[in-house]
Amino acid sequence: MIDIQVQIHDRYSVEFKIGYVVHPQKKVNDFMLNTWIFIPDSLAINSFTYSKNQFYRDVRSNVRLITPIYRLEEVAEEQSLPFMFLGVAFNELVADPSKENLAEYEYQIKMFASIVKSALRKTTHGILNNQKKEDLKILVESYINNVQKITGRYRALREIIKSPSIPQEMLIYSSFGDEFLSNLVEQYTYGILERLKKYDSQCFSLVEKPLMDMLKTEISYKRSQGYGVVDKESPNNNRNLVFRRHLLKKYTESHLFLNAKKKKEGVVQEQVYYSLAAGISMIFATTIAFSFQQKYGNFTMPLFVALVVSYMLKDRIKDLIRYYFAHRLGKKYFDNKTSISVKDSPIGWMKEGIDFITEDRVPEEVMDIRDRSDLLEAENRNTEEKIILYRKLVSIDARALDENNQYDISGVNDILRYNISNFIQKMDNPEVPLYLPDENGGYEVISGDKIYYINFLMQFQYDGSINYKRFRLIVSRNGIQGIEKFS
Repeated sequence: MIDIQVQIHDRYSVEFKIGYVVHPQKKVNDFMLNTWIFIPDSLAINSFTYSKNQFYRDVRSNVRLITPIYRLEEVAEEQSLPFMFLGVAFNELVADPSKENLAEYEYQIKMFASIVKSALRKTTHGILNNQKKEDLKILVESYINNVQKITGRYRALREIIKSPSIPQEMLIYSSFGDEFLSNLVEQYTYGILERLKKYDSQCFSLVEKPLMDMLKTEISYKRSQGYGVVDKESPNNNRNLVFRRHLLKKYTESHLFLNAKKKKEGVVQEQVYYSLAAGISMIFATTIAFSFQQKYGNFTMPLFVALVVSYMLKDRIKDLIRYYFAHRLGKKYFDNKTSISVKDSPIGWMKEGIDFITEDRVPEEVMDIRDRSDLLEAENRNTEEKIILYRKLVSIDARALDENNQYDISGVNDILRYNISNFIQKMDNPEVPLYLPDENGGYEVISGDKIYYINFLMQFQYDGSINYKRFRLIVSRNGIQGIEKFS
């Protein structure tokens, strides 16, 4: 199965989180993803102005394991698996502070924090999408209770490693986990309050006090531990706080990211085709030389001219054939191949390739889903939309994935961030003056947004099934203004 989530990452970047969920009974799981990007002609993005290298510079890909899924109440249980693994790692480190046990202790802290983050995200999503307002107070009370259980039990575990046999530098890892958990509690709790305050003031008034009481307790604990807290009187403190939180996030989630080694795809085939091109051009030159030599003899002016001309044509023929083979190669093969592994054990690979294509090479069902308006269809006869086809082929070994993970891992996430800065260079001013009559018999001037649409149409293929999704970026000179999702 292929799952996709899309969101605006920043002003100029859109993020696609693509989950490749493996079937545990299939050893090899193959996935195919085709993405057609429809770009307005006025942006001057084409094969001459936007090269493959530029595209790959604009795309940032992070490949990571899908976080094991637990509900918040499951994590908070007395015998929850994450706490059991965590407890074993802490106790084994105390019994034998070896490098292997230290690595396992650090890994379990990171995995536990990632599981809690996933559980918090799902729980807050459930609270905010709750349809029955009368259940909100119960849901928030459960949320507070589970958060306090989880943070309390984690902090109690830290007492285990406060032993003279444990070097001080080993204790810092548990502090990193503790600080990260505390940051998560703040982030998601403030997220609940902010959303309710903005969209449902009645519900906000019901839950503000208990949630704020928990936050005040958490902030007080952070101060007692020397962790950073927000200070409205100190911009430098807040700047350092943002930087540290970003580093903590990267550190804590680093265990989920897979080793990915990228290399150019089709290098051997490319060299074989280029050698064939050189051989064909040499056959042509040699044939000309032999023919003129046989007819006019050695050391004659016609032979001399024929050799010069054949040499000139030989290079041109070689370049033309190389161009032809390179063009054919690009259609058949991918640009890059990335090998992915867990702890140096290969679990699969990904291949990717991009090409500008013409509309007649786009499948009919894709154009139907693209669903151009009548006006755009008419205008497109004069200035055609430019179309980029981004292809991705993914193969994951489910058995290798399972053997190299303690938890049940459902698959791999490919997080793609696509920066559209190159697209805005030819855009017009972001605002256009508009005129309308006013109440005094005159007129007034207001501003209208000048926007462009960039359509992404994605085709997913797995285990014989094909599915489509369409997303449309709303973009102006000021960056991404919104994103629309179509079923």
